Amino acid sequence: MPLRSYPVPSAVSAARARAARVSITYGVLLLGTAACGGEHAANDGTGAVANAGAPHGAAGATLGSGGVATERGGQGAGAAGGAVSTGGSAGVSAGAGTGGSSNAGGRADGGQPGGGHPSAGGTAPGGSGGSGGRGGTSSMGGVTNGGASGAGGAGTSGSAGTVATAGTNGGSSCAASKLAKGNTNLKLSVGGAMRTYILHVPTSYTGTMAVPLVLDFHALGGTGSQEQSSSGYQAIADKQGFLIAFPDGIDNAWNIGPCCTNSRDVDDLGFAKAMIASIEADGCVDTKRVYATGFSMGGGMSQYLACNAADLIAAVTPASFDLLVPDEEPCAPSRPISVLAFRGTADTVVPFGGGQGSSGRITFLGAQGSFERWAGIDGCMEPTTADGDCTYYKQCDAGVELGLCVKQGGSHAPGDANAGWAFLSRFTLP
Repeated sequence: MPLRSYPVPSAVSAARARAARVSITYGVLLLGTAACGGEHAANDGTGAVANAGAPHGAAGATLGSGGVATERGGQGAGAAGGAVSTGGSAGVSAGAGTGGSSNAGGRADGGQPGGGHPSAGGTAPGGSGGSGGRGGTSSMGGVTNGGASGAGGAGTSGSAGTVATAGTNGGSSCAASKLAKGNTNLKLSVGGAMRTYILHVPTSYTGTMAVPLVLDFHALGGTGSQEQSSSGYQAIADKQGFLIAFPDGIDNAWNIGPCCTNSRDVDDLGFAKAMIASIEADGCVDTKRVYATGFSMGGGMSQYLACNAADLIAAVTPASFDLLVPDEEPCAPSRPISVLAFRGTADTVVPFGGGQGSSGRITFLGAQGSFERWAGIDGCMEPTTADGDCTYYKQCDAGVELGLCVKQGGSHAPGDANAGWAFLSRFTLP
């Protein structure tokens, strides 16, 4: 960036004004954009130490993050440049003369040459008086303790320090991806059990730009492969360029509430978290855009993640499954989360009106009851939008939304993948 200079007051001669002109060097802070695999945390550029001034000049100031270093030399005992605090501007250091050596380290607003406005860091310690000059004018607000007073002339300008070296600039690119395009069968050890899933990577995936990830859970009695061929999300992943995983449940089921794996010790929450972590470690995933969907009990698993992993999952779209009654399925997400449910009024496997399903082991709230429970969890106002078969709450806490799409006469069936993705893709983690 260009150097800027401020004029010396008119009481000083033109020649002296040129000699006493203050050079201000702007430090640069480069903010990184979201990097793959992380929390979009930016990499702040860290300022390097500016070079020392010329003889009789001020030492170069240390540049803080995003700050501005200023330098002004004083004939005789030159003042050290103040360290710059984050985001602040360093003031003009005192010239040799009244006040002696100035304090290094306070934040100061820029003042007139010969002294600065008081530093936010406090008063400067006393120092030895500088060599006498001729008739300098006093400055505003520079406070010193003790120190022999010189005659107060304007010193010669110190050389400007070099511009700070900026830190590494982050970006939206990733390190080399380990993911192969197409379908890959993968395994994870979770809770002492070997878990499996299919990861589908679209041909458009480059591994250099972060993309969303969708977890798609199968129905009771199904497999990841069956869900892959029937849900409709893989075709959308190929068009939109996101990653999608199709996990396999132990006993072809998911452990939610009092249902439905044979062993009640199956850790499906841990399995989902391990999948996300593994895929993020090996690929280029936008960690703020991880979603869950599923059909039947797979839809129940996606809602289970909304209740228990809202710190990792941005939004969910369950189909043909509702929340259970609270004593069977507590639901207290760590934050409000967006949910779009798909239901059919003629569903007999998961009754539209609620109650026990065909398994007889769990009790459903019903489509409307589940919708209202989510509205209470997310702090939603009255439903404001109806779009065909879908009703929405669009005034909820933290900007999330809820939706319920009901097919009149519809049976126990997967949801609309295109409508589901259109909903999911609008939301990101805070």
